[in-house]
Amino acid sequence: MNQYPSILLGNAVDQFASLPGIGRKTALRLVLHLLRQSDKDVEAFTDALKTLKSDAHYCRICHTISDQELCPICQSHKRDKHTVCVVENVQDVMSIENTGQYHGLYHVLGGVISPMDGVGPSDLEIDSLVTRIETEEIKEVILALPTTMEGDTTNFYIYRRLQNTTLHHSTPLKISQIARGVAIGNELEYTDEITLGRSIINRIDFKV
Repeated sequence: MNQYPSILLGNAVDQFASLPGIGRKTALRLVLHLLRQSDKDVEAFTDALKTLKSDAHYCRICHTISDQELCPICQSHKRDKHTVCVVENVQDVMSIENTGQYHGLYHVLGGVISPMDGVGPSDLEIDSLVTRIETEEIKEVILALPTTMEGDTTNFYIYRRLQNTTLHHSTPLKISQIARGVAIGNELEYTDEITLGRSIINRIDFKV
């Protein structure tokens, strides 16, 4: 017997429960909440999702989510164009921005190298990072990837790729990583802003 009194209700719960981090009890609560809202509010909710899916872009330079071809950070003349912070995902950009301690550019890889999950270097935005280093006036690359085995593997791979990169300018490329104030095994999006901010400020040279 279906555990829900309505097939429509069950179908809606299934869709919400398919989202990461959403269990069936939370999904049911969200669906019931929507049912109590006005048609106008529900329509605004669904329209926002449809518009996001159809109109949102990935910045052609840093690959974060943007309303336009270039994100506001890449367009800004106030950002430090000589520094690029390499992160795993869009959430990490938001986490670092919330610290207020970093004023350079970003590069979103879209994941980390994980052979167990079938994710290799070619599945990530690593080639585009190398191209940026070769063509832009970048003097420092900050590796701000998760302090996990996969994150460290990706750090090492990027370091090796950038070692032999031909720079657009004569200044040697500095490769640093955020200080290990971020606990081993932690994701950046779950790290408090003070700790994350200090990790950016107290970054260290990347060493193999």
